[in-house]
Amino acid sequence: MPSLLGIDNGLTVTKAVIFDADGTQLSVARRRVPQSMPHARWVERDMSGLWQATADAIKEAIALSGRPAEDIKAVAATAHGDGLYLLDHDRQPLGPGILSLDSRAGDIVERWSAATVFTDALATTGQTPHVSAPSALLAWLKQNDPDRYGRIGHVLACKDWLRFCLTGTIGTDRTEASTSFTDFRTQAYAPEALRIFGLEDLFNALPPVAHSADIAGQVTADAAEKTGLRKGTPVACGLHDVAASALGMGGHEDGVLAIVAGTYSINEVVSSQPRVDRRWFCRNAIDAGRWNNMSISPASTANYDWFLDTFCRAEQDRTDGGSLHELLAGEIDAALKKPSTILFHPYLFGSPYGDLASGSFVGLHGWHNRGDMLKAVLEGIVFNHRTHVEALRDGFAVSEIRLTGGGSRNPAFVQMFADVLNAPVTVTSTDETAALGAALCAGAAVGLFKTPQEGARQIGMTARTYQPAPASSAVFNERFSLYCRIAEQMKSHWPDIERLARPGVNA
Repeated sequence: MPSLLGIDNGLTVTKAVIFDADGTQLSVARRRVPQSMPHARWVERDMSGLWQATADAIKEAIALSGRPAEDIKAVAATAHGDGLYLLDHDRQPLGPGILSLDSRAGDIVERWSAATVFTDALATTGQTPHVSAPSALLAWLKQNDPDRYGRIGHVLACKDWLRFCLTGTIGTDRTEASTSFTDFRTQAYAPEALRIFGLEDLFNALPPVAHSADIAGQVTADAAEKTGLRKGTPVACGLHDVAASALGMGGHEDGVLAIVAGTYSINEVVSSQPRVDRRWFCRNAIDAGRWNNMSISPASTANYDWFLDTFCRAEQDRTDGGSLHELLAGEIDAALKKPSTILFHPYLFGSPYGDLASGSFVGLHGWHNRGDMLKAVLEGIVFNHRTHVEALRDGFAVSEIRLTGGGSRNPAFVQMFADVLNAPVTVTSTDETAALGAALCAGAAVGLFKTPQEGARQIGMTARTYQPAPASSAVFNERFSLYCRIAEQMKSHWPDIERLARPGVNA
């Protein structure tokens, strides 16, 4: 049976996953990709190091699959969206890649929000800019690093850089192109979009746009040597990881709301008509005439990981290769069985309220233990997803909710989603949904599937559905209401809290 390679590059790990054409996962290999934070709010990575780590992962995945590289009929990549990966006119990396966790452009976005930029951007691009949007980061470079800005030859996203390393060709797909500079009506680049942000001079630096399942090129001799892939293997354009995750769990069907509980709180609905609202991004879906409506914030399971790294280091050392999550499951289960006054706002790295919001525990007492706090962290994560889900439910007909991401492997966490959303929540059997989404594009590119979406239907992924418990939903509904009221009250205080960190304030 032919196989397909899906590359999935996240914010900390790059993965290579090989699938049979029926969707069976044959192998997965991972490499951590170090982040650099040279200044406050800067989050970067070395572009060449990212490619080397990805190449190493591909080589290991081929070895683990037990199949020859010749069995891989096509390759496609997905990666974190937004951020910035620049090449100069000689097609060489122009400084480090900037990740979507970067917030150096916060002052620019704040200034734009007080001007007409937000309203003009919403009316043209179907979304307002955020701190890690290409528009904001490029405006920051133009203002603060004009020499680097003046040497920009090509503006790429992360997965487009990996595609370039594999094939030597420059381009992007429809989903990635719409992160800042397309008109939501035409779904094509719009000079007006760049003019809104003062970036008109970069129009020719934007990459050509193709379909996610179009063949972008073939694996070069150099890439074949580094990765172990066969020279000439077709490489598809690929897609933004948010769209890839939804595709990999069957979320590109009408009426399906797809949730990704990962570093970001990602919630999305694909529609056949555009609908614009400040509560979500109206971006391009895979096909022309389809839109991916994304309501997101960097406020999901990264909060849980922070808690584990900060307060559970001793247990991490004692796991002896086992699962820390299993070790802590008893504490969380005990906490779930009793009432608690603790509420947690998961805004450690961002929020739906903007860059100035910060995380907080409220209602904490001396008799609470770590399990109570862990439960509150998980609850706060799900509450933040509900904020986004409610916005999308206001705008679109939703008949099914699907969930993926690291949190979806924990049955208690999935049940909490069902109870908090007061709706059935379905989890598919595929762990690597983003990589599968990329592989489906690769398969469609070489004719194994008619379309990527047809491929998702064809592989027949198994699923488990969690039903909400009415009594639990009622309790969570009351807690969510208070959670929202506290957040609204905090809006006026967050700027004052942030000012406390300025030099001299605590002198």
